[in-house]
Amino acid sequence: MRILVLGCGMQGKAVLHDLSRSHQVKEVVCADSSPENLGFFRDFLDVRKIKMVKVDASEKGALISLMRRGVDVVIDVLPPQFIQNVFEAAIEARVHLVNTMYAYGVRHLHDAAVRKGISMMPECGLDPGIDLVIYGHGVKEFDELHVLNSYCGGLPEKAACDNPINYKISWNWDAVLKSQKREAVFIKEGKKVTISPPDQHDNEMIHEIDFPGLGRLEAFPNGNAVFFTDLLGVTKTLRETGRYSLRWPGWCAFWRPLVKLQFLSDEPLSGLPCEITPHQWMVKLLEHQLQYKADEKDLAVMRNVFIGVKNGKKKKITCDLLIERDLKTGLLAMSLGVGYAASIVAQMMGRGEIQKRGILSPVTDIPYEPFKNELKKRGIKIEEKVEM
Repeated sequence: MRILVLGCGMQGKAVLHDLSRSHQVKEVVCADSSPENLGFFRDFLDVRKIKMVKVDASEKGALISLMRRGVDVVIDVLPPQFIQNVFEAAIEARVHLVNTMYAYGVRHLHDAAVRKGISMMPECGLDPGIDLVIYGHGVKEFDELHVLNSYCGGLPEKAACDNPINYKISWNWDAVLKSQKREAVFIKEGKKVTISPPDQHDNEMIHEIDFPGLGRLEAFPNGNAVFFTDLLGVTKTLRETGRYSLRWPGWCAFWRPLVKLQFLSDEPLSGLPCEITPHQWMVKLLEHQLQYKADEKDLAVMRNVFIGVKNGKKKKITCDLLIERDLKTGLLAMSLGVGYAASIVAQMMGRGEIQKRGILSPVTDIPYEPFKNELKKRGIKIEEKVEM
């Protein structure tokens, strides 16, 4: 098969690493505004398979032209501002697409994708992505589901915790800060509840979990959990559901006063020589200070908890996953989780294992066992614990 990868940043490199090792992938075209960024990472790739090209993703016509060159599947790991262009270009070019970001702005393209006979799988990375595939598996193990809680986060290993917030950057820092301003929608005691962005770090849902090998981690609500339980058709029976980000303890205590004092505001500050928002200033101030050293590991941590009834008896399933940075290639754990998931699903599409057309979802449209087995081949194992 022939695959087009849009973007050769941290996640794009992980995608290329995986595709390069696949016997079923004959050629990979990687398009980026700065293809030279691949740099030394070429040493870890089968460069005979890979063709680097330059593209301006803001030019939809350029994307369509690339996609029409005999491509079977497109994997999009570009920044989020290009998602609309990429989806519309893929529909115009009639080519299958895998994307790793939340799909709130492109779901309206479902009918157009169906008419073109293509499959488009957004939310297909780590979180969202692997967690949602686990969602689809877990709910099938119950006659009635009462609790569905999902946890995921990127953390530095303990040895790399050398700054006041015990955090380093394993994905786009601007996007990390934007996620600190995301509304949370969850269910508590059977009722739908919404936490506004200013209260993300100051609410009663913040708690800690104990994760094997790591100890106590802080969890705070972040994202719309009810959207996915609606998609699964289980919302009516749920007493509790939430999507939580994980950090080392102390994260919310650090951000709580800063958010209240408008440190993440998008309103330009007045009285300065140039126009800048507090959010932009925080990006520039902290981005260079929170980078991983070459010998430091990041960790991608995930847990999904299901509680309900099966055959009249109470049942609980806990699915844990832990990914560590590959120090040989330098690929971060977060990039491995995102890139490998996207690559696996793109290859499933290329082999015809995903036949449904339109805007799909990992929750309902990725077969769990084949996906889990492919992750395991790449050293990413989902640990499942069942309690009756």
